[in-house]
Amino acid sequence: MLDYSRYKNDSITGRYINLKAVQPCFTKLSDPPIAIGSSVNGVDIHAFKMGFGDKKVLMWSQMHGNESTTTKAVWDMVNYLQSDEPLAKTILRECTLTILPMLNPDGAEIYTRENANKVDLNRDAKSLTQPESMAFRKLFESFQPDFCFNLHDQRTLFSAGKTNKPATVSFLSPSSNKERHITPSREVGMKLIVAMNTMLQDLVPGQVGRYDDGFNDNCIGDTLQMLGVPTILFEAGHYPKDYEREKTRELIFLSIVEALKTIATDKINDFKTGDYFSIPENDKLFFDILVYNPDIVNPEFEAGHSVGIRYKEVLVHEKIVFRPKIAEIGPLTSFYGHQTLECIDSKDFGFPSTQKEILNLLLRFNK
Repeated sequence: MLDYSRYKNDSITGRYINLKAVQPCFTKLSDPPIAIGSSVNGVDIHAFKMGFGDKKVLMWSQMHGNESTTTKAVWDMVNYLQSDEPLAKTILRECTLTILPMLNPDGAEIYTRENANKVDLNRDAKSLTQPESMAFRKLFESFQPDFCFNLHDQRTLFSAGKTNKPATVSFLSPSSNKERHITPSREVGMKLIVAMNTMLQDLVPGQVGRYDDGFNDNCIGDTLQMLGVPTILFEAGHYPKDYEREKTRELIFLSIVEALKTIATDKINDFKTGDYFSIPENDKLFFDILVYNPDIVNPEFEAGHSVGIRYKEVLVHEKIVFRPKIAEIGPLTSFYGHQTLECIDSKDFGFPSTQKEILNLLLRFNK
């Protein structure tokens, strides 16, 4: 297994990653980046190439501006590929990579999913109404990749199937039609996902999920799969107590390298399509905090009910603050919490001092 600490780019950490944060990374590239277009607000969108092989891989991150974990992992991957590791040299010899580390710089700046026109770029692949979408499509058509890596984050609510394990990393080989047929390009994506899952099960057993494959031809992955290019959706999810997503970042880095290794060494057909479907499909069974017996602190809650709390991520002074919000109230017997709190005493409520914000949230509740 790779020694991740040797390649982690320590200059970019946390959840808020804007263009300013990654500018120093661009200066370390052997070849300067190229502006492929500009955003709604006129910010240049940059891509760069690495390697000189026949197998062409296009990857992009922060299509959603508030999904930054994979951006960090991409720059870790760049560090690795610039190293003297034999596998890194093999990847660069066999593959040509075009890397677009931040497709939506306007959204990244204000930490929103959409671009400055409030359009979700991942629902604009067919319509191409936005400058970012048009710039991406022009890059895709000029590069003509053999593989595409679509890099995202997913929310903390996802579980790996109907289990008490979070979907720390999730994958999808998107459908290319409503019938969800396993086309040749989709099959290649499935096999690459099996390769990554095989590696990840040694590190986070039971914490890999399979994203829903409902078809939408305005989503970028579905569109590219329709065009016959194997496309993989990477989703960086929650690892216990890792709200800054630094552990998940490592897992995404390792996954990207594993996929590139599989491509570079012609090992794709070593893996079976059927094993893709053994990866549990994501469910939505997690709250950030699950509070039991809230009626002890506030009789407005019904006895026997629990409170599911999810954090809202808010940008404050270039940092992400996690503000708790009540998401659901009820028996919640089939749900899990990344953290659980038990209201056990009307005097101290069983709450640690670090959770007084949660206590105040419960006390303010009025049905």
